[in-house]
Amino acid sequence: WTDWNGLDYKGGFIAATALQFALTYTRNVFFCVSLMKFIFAILATTIFIVLLLSVYIVHVLFFRVDVVLYATIGDVLIAAVVTSALLIIFFRIFNGFEKMLLLAVWILLGYALAISIPTVLDRSLSVYILEKLQQRGGGIRHERISQIFTDEYLIEHQLVDVRLTEQLASGTILIENGCVRLTARGERIASFSRYFRQNWLPKERLLIEQYSDALTDPFRYSQSEYSYKCH
Repeated sequence: WTDWNGLDYKGGFIAATALQFALTYTRNVFFCVSLMKFIFAILATTIFIVLLLSVYIVHVLFFRVDVVLYATIGDVLIAAVVTSALLIIFFRIFNGFEKMLLLAVWILLGYALAISIPTVLDRSLSVYILEKLQQRGGGIRHERISQIFTDEYLIEHQLVDVRLTEQLASGTILIENGCVRLTARGERIASFSRYFRQNWLPKERLLIEQYSDALTDPFRYSQSEYSYKCH
């Protein structure tokens, strides 16, 4: 300003000061807005989690539930919708795209919680084994575990009724004239499952102390004659 162009240094000083002020103000505003958005996002997510837990507790204590997974996902959607309404009304710091991202995060978070906690605890054989070990004083003979599965697990957890109820709710089976039959949707899912199992599950999977591909085709040694087919 002065050395190269020979202009009055006072004007250069004023211009430099104004530019510094503008850049510093812009940077600080951006930083503060970003920080505030982060804080409000954490707050809104906390509200979502509290709402989800509240809706879930009320649902399981006071209402009927057909399938645990589907009911919990319904709770997730209810909590997400209510939190989104609060987001639109009270959290105007976010633009529309940011609100959509938050909604997507909440739904994914809720789905992960639904799968990881109530659904796993409801249907996990691994968790059942731990509970059964605890019930039996902390230890069970290894060769008797399979007997516990057939003699106790199926009965105590009403496993057949629970799984049939899930499939009926999913539309993959129907029960008519005492016969359980696949629907068209069930056929598609079974075909995909069979294909994926045979081609994309581990070929060398550890079962106790031996690696095997047995679970890629569990029907490999299934008997050929059955007395329970529907006619």
